[in-house]
Amino acid sequence: MLRLGSPRRRINFGLIGMTFVLSIFAGRLIQMQGLDSKVYEAAAADQRQHTETIPAKRGSITDVNGHDLAVTVEAREVSVDPTKVPAAVRPKIAKILAQQLGKDEQEINAKLAKTGTHYQLLARDVDPVVATRLLQARELPALSAKKTYKRLYPAGDLAGSLIGFVGDEGNGLGGMEQAKNSLLAGRDGEQRVETGRDGQRIPMTSSQRTAPVDGQDVRLTIDRDIQWAAQKSIAEEVRKSEADSGTVIVMDVQTAQIIAMANAPELDLNNWRKAPESRYINKAAADVFEPGSTNKVITAAAALEARVVTPDTVYQVPDSIKCYDQVLRDAHAHKVEALTFRQAMAQSSNVATVMAARKVGSQKLYEMLKAFGFGTAPGGGVPGAEAGLLPDYRKWSGSQSCTVAYGQGVSVTALQMASVYQTIANGGVKIEPQIVAGTTDASGRFVPAAPGKQTRVVSETTAKEIATMLESAVGEEGTGQLAAIDGYRVAGKTGTANRYDAELGRYDGYTASFVGFAPADKPRLVVLSVLQNPKKGHFGGQLAAPVFKDVMTFAIKSKKIPPTGSAAPTVRTRAGQ
Repeated sequence: MLRLGSPRRRINFGLIGMTFVLSIFAGRLIQMQGLDSKVYEAAAADQRQHTETIPAKRGSITDVNGHDLAVTVEAREVSVDPTKVPAAVRPKIAKILAQQLGKDEQEINAKLAKTGTHYQLLARDVDPVVATRLLQARELPALSAKKTYKRLYPAGDLAGSLIGFVGDEGNGLGGMEQAKNSLLAGRDGEQRVETGRDGQRIPMTSSQRTAPVDGQDVRLTIDRDIQWAAQKSIAEEVRKSEADSGTVIVMDVQTAQIIAMANAPELDLNNWRKAPESRYINKAAADVFEPGSTNKVITAAAALEARVVTPDTVYQVPDSIKCYDQVLRDAHAHKVEALTFRQAMAQSSNVATVMAARKVGSQKLYEMLKAFGFGTAPGGGVPGAEAGLLPDYRKWSGSQSCTVAYGQGVSVTALQMASVYQTIANGGVKIEPQIVAGTTDASGRFVPAAPGKQTRVVSETTAKEIATMLESAVGEEGTGQLAAIDGYRVAGKTGTANRYDAELGRYDGYTASFVGFAPADKPRLVVLSVLQNPKKGHFGGQLAAPVFKDVMTFAIKSKKIPPTGSAAPTVRTRAGQ
């Protein structure tokens, strides 16, 4: 007879097993809902809570009269949840979105096909009207739009490389946009909200908001109208002379504020992504070149200050002079002729300049170059300003000790050379160039920038004597006759220098320049024009002087600067007079 086991034992074993399993569940529940409840509550909150950035509005950049050069307007970032776009309608939706957003249809289609993600950015900087129309369209599901800002440049290429531009992340990538980025950008705010799995905000939940702080406005010293005239004039001359590039600077004599800083070709800020990187550089402040004869005023200043020469000192000037192993020549062949120092400056004689420099000596000439700002980056906040090249006089080669006197063997920027003539025009007092007129504070009140540092470089007597020489250089016997302006007394100097090409590793072509000021007897404005590597002509008096005349004429009319009405003083221009 078959005997079955006791069912009581099986039941007991089953109850023991069930009790063990249930105790595990109970312990886990106690841990989750009792001991670790706060931990899981916090974890759940973290999953629901999301931090959204509230962008700050970037400050504007304006000209000296408040005209907008860079502004920020409201825009939208349009995105899509690809998981909610059925495959059958993707081509149709991609076509509509591409047309409305100005994007490539294949690019949009590829983003809609990425169903492994709930977010795909379709376009930035979308007009709010366009974004609203897309969101309201029934045939376009799963779209969302985020409020942002975009940067606009109403003046296009006006002072483009000086102003710079802003990248996709909202940071300045060049020019004033980069140099003043922290001031312009402001500080973004943020908002913490609770959202569900679909990304939608959960109603009636709490939120925390930190308001953004908008950026401050920056007002430049640039005058929009004079900037336009400068760009137009230099662009036309670059085209006519087939030069590689050109630069114009207009500076206020009494404050050293930069009224115009023009380059050709210039950067179109509304299409900066398509421009070559060479146009991102503000050549007026960053391009280094050998100045040539415009540098002779520094040699003249050193000689006059050392009292080794006067404007009426007479030199017997041949057309060439030997300097160690080199023979240096004047621009034109001539017989030995008696020239006053003033006449030598007016005719831009290299030989006479070297003769005067030998009396000064290399050390004193070097010290004068340094005092005028050579070898040191100018302050004043001009972005990208370079220091140029001023070798120590103890390292000058034999010929360099002569060529530096007339601007070869030393390198400067257009900004540095304009500053030299501002110093002469200002009675020998150098003022640090200024590009920022002021900013707005948190309340929107305009705060003027501090004036530039002032340094006396030469005596007022020396500055006036040089001004008289420069006025002769624009006269009938000077090389700058094409810079003369009817009714105004003009002082200035031509420059024609061999151009060093860093890519070729040798001298190739020329740098043509002219720099001067007006009115000569009561200076208000300095204008400098430079052309790099022109192919049709190469003399500064031929190419750069007419640009000076055009820009200076426009500027003095725009600033309503009247003629002084005085006549140029009678001076001794020829030996024997």
